[in-house]
Amino acid sequence: MKEIILQKLREIEAAEHIRILHAVESGSRAWGFASPDSDYDVRFIYVRTPAYYLKLEKTRDVIELPINDALDINGWDLNKALRLLHKSNPTVFEWMSSPLLYRETAFKSKMAPRLTYYFSPRTSIYHYLGAAKSNYIAYLRDKEEIKAKKYFYVLRPLLACQWIMDKGTPPPMLFAELKDAYLDPRVEADVNALLHIKTHSNEIQTIPPVVKLQDYILRSMEEIQTYLNATSPVAEKPWDKLNAFFLSEVTESMP
Repeated sequence: MKEIILQKLREIEAAEHIRILHAVESGSRAWGFASPDSDYDVRFIYVRTPAYYLKLEKTRDVIELPINDALDINGWDLNKALRLLHKSNPTVFEWMSSPLLYRETAFKSKMAPRLTYYFSPRTSIYHYLGAAKSNYIAYLRDKEEIKAKKYFYVLRPLLACQWIMDKGTPPPMLFAELKDAYLDPRVEADVNALLHIKTHSNEIQTIPPVVKLQDYILRSMEEIQTYLNATSPVAEKPWDKLNAFFLSEVTESMP
């Protein structure tokens, strides 16, 4: 499958006349709890030639391939990625820290100091807590049967919040690292049981609600919200570091 993915990326570069700077796995495989039938969630950041960015008409800043049962590929223009980095969007940090790489260039090391500079703990907690709450409402609350994998769509962002609250740095991608550091030992057995189901069953496997875990999730969301309410917004960082970086990368793509 990796060779298929690499070939797809080469085809995208040729068809779209782009330069792919960074390509990774971003879903459950990168989080470390893929099901036997999990698809591949390939994400990439790309840059175009200067002429593309100087057009008067509005241009697209994403590339999306049709999804099939095995492969989901899409990418962001560098312009979009850097605008989201300015907002400390967690997705940018996750793509840059994925343990499963399909394309790595000097771009990753050049991005590192900018990731540090633009990371906002408060903003990132806000994002992760919002994801946990929306997934809880959509998939866990008041459900008689729950897809096992949906628990991790709530647990992982909650543990990411705990990491940020404690360390003030972007959280790691691997769920195991977050679990070992911050999961309440009183629900560890329940989570380990869910991990076994998730990694040994198909994606649609359902289970009855795990009451102890549901209580833990509600309690964690309340604690994180209390922490968030006690913090103050920080001043927006200037654009200069991102503007200069964008210009240098686009210049490298000149024909």
